[in-house]
Amino acid sequence: MAGLGVQAEQEPLLGDRTPGSREWDIIETEEHYKSRWRSIRILYLTMFLSSIGLAPTNCPPLQSWSPNYPPLQAWIFYCDNVNMALPPKALYFFFLQIDQTADTSFLGWVIASFSLGQMVASPIFGLWSNYRPRKEPLIVSIFISVAANCLYAYVHVPASHNKYYMLVARGLVGFGAGNVAVVRSYIAGATSLQERTSSMANTSACQALGFILGPVFQTCFALIGEKGVTWEAIQLQINMYTAPVLLGAFLGVLNIILILIILREHRVDDSGRQCKSINFEEASTDEIQIPQRSIDQVAVVTTNVLFFVVLFVFALFETILTPLTMDMYAWTGEQAVLYDGIILAALGIEAVFIFIGIKSLAKKIGERPILLGGLVIIWIGFFILLPWGNQFPKVQWEDLHNHSIPNTTFGEIIITLWQSPREDQSERPTGCPIEQAWCLYTPMIHLAQFLTSVVLMGIGYPSCNVMSYTLYSKILGPKPQGVYMGWLTASGSAARILGPVYISQVYTSCGPRWAFGLVCGIVVLTITLLGVVYKRLIAFSVRHGRIQE
Repeated sequence: MAGLGVQAEQEPLLGDRTPGSREWDIIETEEHYKSRWRSIRILYLTMFLSSIGLAPTNCPPLQSWSPNYPPLQAWIFYCDNVNMALPPKALYFFFLQIDQTADTSFLGWVIASFSLGQMVASPIFGLWSNYRPRKEPLIVSIFISVAANCLYAYVHVPASHNKYYMLVARGLVGFGAGNVAVVRSYIAGATSLQERTSSMANTSACQALGFILGPVFQTCFALIGEKGVTWEAIQLQINMYTAPVLLGAFLGVLNIILILIILREHRVDDSGRQCKSINFEEASTDEIQIPQRSIDQVAVVTTNVLFFVVLFVFALFETILTPLTMDMYAWTGEQAVLYDGIILAALGIEAVFIFIGIKSLAKKIGERPILLGGLVIIWIGFFILLPWGNQFPKVQWEDLHNHSIPNTTFGEIIITLWQSPREDQSERPTGCPIEQAWCLYTPMIHLAQFLTSVVLMGIGYPSCNVMSYTLYSKILGPKPQGVYMGWLTASGSAARILGPVYISQVYTSCGPRWAFGLVCGIVVLTITLLGVVYKRLIAFSVRHGRIQE
């Protein structure tokens, strides 16, 4: 079978090869071809399974959380990427049993620990994957996530310091999530230039699909109820709170088994020819040596900056959904949770279609125009969100005696709100809080503006996300990309930490005009940066004249 030309109909998903193209002439045995794509598909599945367990929730800033819910306990679980978006009222009773000593300062560390763990782990796993078989960091990282999920399920057992166990569990799950760098570096190294965009888009589509289906599966666990069943022999409680993490642990074990059985080391150069590398298991006389040439570090740093900005603006957009809709449209907390959850689910579905369609578009016009167009669309989306007109949001004109405390922190205000007499949700005041002075003079953002912006973000963000990864992998060339992919993933983790911090501070203090206006300025600077280095964002082989663009 040596020397068999792979036919177009054998290409998985959306094929990249066409008669007469460079890829048509690549010599690859059928056995090698099938093994290579089986391994890539296993990593698609890895991204999907990890995304089910890490489905993000619509997390508002702490000061914007509805005072009808217990502030610390409910908010931490509602915003927790490790668990599902269960009803906040139910989450309160679970966390109240765990540790009643948590305060707002500790809460911030728990929420940030996932991204911090991923930011630290990504370069480490990336470096590991450069010098050892990629199976090793993948299996170890997934095992860490499995162990963290098990710890999460048992966090109620210790007699004290439960909040610290929660912090460790969440941080370890984030640490395990650092394997995203290994997955993307493997796919980048196992695909040719023509296959790269399609493969990266498929990876992101599987991740988005997991984010969509995760909350669906998780919501089903509510049927188990709060009591559930208890396995006395091992002190394991299986209820609506612990079932999601136990499912995550089971999927992790299944993922490890599939990786052990199916995943093989494959590396190809930009043309699709097999390459030797230090972590390649099986040698072949057909393999070639990787050329030792320099990487364009300016293009590398620029792509990291572009990726940071893309993740930064999406993280702050996702964060501000709930407080924005509660302030502008006088939605109650429960209405905001429901409607914004539907909006985020629709965004996920839209993103999957964008990921699928963008592969064909990239073949026609290339990655750089799509990245530029995506940034322009994001800018338009935020520009549309700027308030205009002479219609103002409904303001909460109620007695503020029990609802604002001068010279105190937002956390103290919320604790006081929780300690005040509870009222039925239907009796709670709705609208823009008078504590936010801008509510009195800032025009409201009309619902049509908001929904249009949501649609545009659903187009711009996935386009920029995929193109950033694709361009980055092509700029790096055929050398092992683990460390570089680790830094890219770390920059995304930093963006997910800083984005919510920025929007919660600026929006609350200055209002949407300043918050979104500054974002528009950031995106304009990013577009300018892209324009300056536009010609340098080319594939490694194109830069060195081995392949024509």
